[in-house]
Amino acid sequence: MAIPILNSWKNYFEDLNEGLGSSYERIIINNLLKKIVKRYRVTSVLEAPIFGFTGICGLNSVALFQDGCKVALIDDNHERIDKISNVLTEINAAIQLNYTNSFNTIDFEDKSFDMAWNFSALWFVEDLIRFLEELTRVTSKVILIFVPNQSGLGYKWQKAHADVPKDIIFNEKNINPKVIKSILKQLNWRFLAEDYFDCPLWPDIGMSKEKFIGKYIKMITKSAPIPMSFLQRQESFLVPKKKVCILDYYSGKDPHFPDKMMRYSFLEKYAPDFVKKVWSHHRWMLFISNEV
Repeated sequence: MAIPILNSWKNYFEDLNEGLGSSYERIIINNLLKKIVKRYRVTSVLEAPIFGFTGICGLNSVALFQDGCKVALIDDNHERIDKISNVLTEINAAIQLNYTNSFNTIDFEDKSFDMAWNFSALWFVEDLIRFLEELTRVTSKVILIFVPNQSGLGYKWQKAHADVPKDIIFNEKNINPKVIKSILKQLNWRFLAEDYFDCPLWPDIGMSKEKFIGKYIKMITKSAPIPMSFLQRQESFLVPKKKVCILDYYSGKDPHFPDKMMRYSFLEKYAPDFVKKVWSHHRWMLFISNEV
């Protein structure tokens, strides 16, 4: 869930290097989003809030825009909106960006969107019930919610070492799946499915995966008589030799980017649930309107 991004989100806009962790995460998100959009014939999408635990903020819905969906984003930080706007302009993504000073209201007409969703962002909402009421008002077909995996080892480790700025709303109760399901049920949404999600080969440790893997290899070298050639092969596979960022894929410079990221999806595809429960970084919940 990368709690450190609360203090470092601006850095990603300066360096445009998301690293392996966020890049893999984005491709996995894209795959799920596209399945849902196709299944429910979604043509318009609202992502709100957009500030969650990922690299460059504001990119999670770009793939849907490029597939032809009308997309709108909502954030509560003017500086972040300006930076996101600049990045979206660079990749020719004419996505609507809206500012709000409170997520208790959403400034769109009733049923403006087929689908609304957010990624690990609900703990920045002041009043979860009012926000989900508003999300219900503007959404006609599908609501998709991602939350950090609170049963995960990475979540527990980061929570114990979290340094949350005092001026940031951080309501942990807002990411409780039982609470979210209960509220949306009362708002006449039908809970359809859920699963653990974002289960790569590395743990959710809130630091650069490249940095973590480098430390891990050095630690093994000191503690076990493993041939250096073997370790070098692992490092070559897991540590990119250059900057990694999905912007090259969205701009058309690297069409093979998804294939590169899916090389790390072994656990995502094959790990049993009891492994994903403690290793996955996130989980998702899908709700559909009773009218669908």
